Amino acid sequence: MRLVLALVCLTAAGAAALTAGREAFGRLALDLGAPKLALPLLADPHARGVALYAAGDYAGADRAFAEAGRAATYDRGLSLAATGEYALALAYFEAVLFVDPADADARFNRDLVAAKVPDVVGESNAIDGVAANAVADGPSEAVASERDLIQAKSVAIQLSILDPRVKSMTAASESWLTTLEDEPALYLKRRIKAEYQRRQDLGLANPPEDTAW
Repeated sequence: MRLVLALVCLTAAGAAALTAGREAFGRLALDLGAPKLALPLLADPHARGVALYAAGDYAGADRAFAEAGRAATYDRGLSLAATGEYALALAYFEAVLFVDPADADARFNRDLVAAKVPDVVGESNAIDGVAANAVADGPSEAVASERDLIQAKSVAIQLSILDPRVKSMTAASESWLTTLEDEPALYLKRRIKAEYQRRQDLGLANPPEDTAW
């Protein structure tokens, strides 16, 4: 009986998709786990990016998410991470958290990608074109921390392309983790550091004592 009911529902969904057009049928195929079947039917770049990502074409998915723009900010963070662009992926996840600090998926992926970004940044900022290691006109004792540099990237992303992600079309998946090298010690160190910083941001870290004993 359950099998018959499932077949009836599937047939009805397929008929509705055919009536609605190719795009709807493509989204149905994508929902049913057939991304390669869905691709020829999808015109929307965000939906195509999700299908390409699910099919394992991370470079193609990244191009599609880039074309989709604001709606695919979170998803492009995934595709950038899957293609090895860790610093830029980190900035995208930070940008999502800038809008929604409670986004658990973005925070989880941000922490994972952070383990792949070197502590010393010596290359040009890929987002705004300003060299991260530019020398100031005069002497200064201030030293920009890694967190400062990341926050600077987040603002640039936020001002240019950011919009809250479309959760119903999210390519959220941990499959890109298979592209990362196994560095448990570095990963654990970064996770502890990120958790401590998160607690500080939320005011949950132990406050300094007023009186020294």
